[in-house]
Amino acid sequence: MPSQSKPQTKGKEKEKDKRKDPSAKRDEKKRFHASGPRPLWSGTITFGLVSLPVNLYPANRPKTVSLRMVDSEGTPLARRYFCELEQRVLDYDELVRGYEVEKNEFVVVEDRELESLAPEKSQEIDLKRFVGLDEIDPMYFQRAYFMTPDKGVTKAYRLLAESMEATGRAGIATFVMRGKEYLVAIIAEKGILRAETLRFAEEVRAPEDIGLPAPTKPDKQRVKAMQKAIEALAEDDFERDELQDLQSQRIVARAEEKLSRGKDVITLGEEESEPDVEPEQGGEVIDLMQVLKQSLAEGRPPGGQESDSDTSSRQGQKAEKRKQASKRDTTRKTAARDKSPTTELENLSRDELYARAQQHDVPGRSRMSKAELLKAIVAAG
Repeated sequence: MPSQSKPQTKGKEKEKDKRKDPSAKRDEKKRFHASGPRPLWSGTITFGLVSLPVNLYPANRPKTVSLRMVDSEGTPLARRYFCELEQRVLDYDELVRGYEVEKNEFVVVEDRELESLAPEKSQEIDLKRFVGLDEIDPMYFQRAYFMTPDKGVTKAYRLLAESMEATGRAGIATFVMRGKEYLVAIIAEKGILRAETLRFAEEVRAPEDIGLPAPTKPDKQRVKAMQKAIEALAEDDFERDELQDLQSQRIVARAEEKLSRGKDVITLGEEESEPDVEPEQGGEVIDLMQVLKQSLAEGRPPGGQESDSDTSSRQGQKAEKRKQASKRDTTRKTAARDKSPTTELENLSRDELYARAQQHDVPGRSRMSKAELLKAIVAAG
């Protein structure tokens, strides 16, 4: 029996070391993301009598580094709407949308009007016309998505992709995703279908719009000399590894270096509940901030030696934090028992809460966050 307990102890120690190791934490999160994103849209491509069920996945990953706005104590900040005239913060039920027709003159557009003007929900991309790839200016490309086939339709998917690629044409269509209508180009490349959302014509500027002069004919000899200079620096392949976000790498390196010295490290404030206001843009907490929080929670000392008094002081602070955390936990559990309907609502997604808000005719619901929808539904009874 003792021989069986040893491996378990080692396993626990390894797991504990893994939790303390920031690089292991990041690797674990990478593996989680590598397990595969969820489709943003699922529907059907129709082409004549052919119907092909597909899923849409973003072709780009979100940035791994973003900085969150916090105060000097580590509490995440939120964005509020401030009225300059009345010098006060406004509640969400005081906000309306306005279309500016002239300076300081607006036409109010209400939520119910926006809902009536929204495009009809559709799960179909109908390919009714095709254009040459060279006819689409790259300036119109907005965002790329991979299209994957449902199980059982792989052969039809490959047939459509190969046929489109052979003709050198892209299918043009419109479709609705998350309540918004998009113009999209379906492109086939290396046996894979890709959807490129396109900018609308009014979103793209012409050279004349910014005052570019009309092009003139340059001297032929100078053109030849410039061509030789370009060819001298030409490479056969475009190396993807050269596309490195060096600034993000420098930010991470600087933060980790400061963390190792225990400099400018603050504890993120515990969120008792979701804020009632819209979070600051780019509000997601980056992997690095989770590393900082974990290191502090584990009581990891900063670089260098500590005196006995420093160690004693830190242990006292940790004991006090544990005591306060225990009180907060008890308070939250009591509140959860007293508010069972609210707890049930908290388990719903934002879309489900929005549907309930529609039933209660909650004003301003389309621009509310999940926490605001929850609060408004509870208030509406």
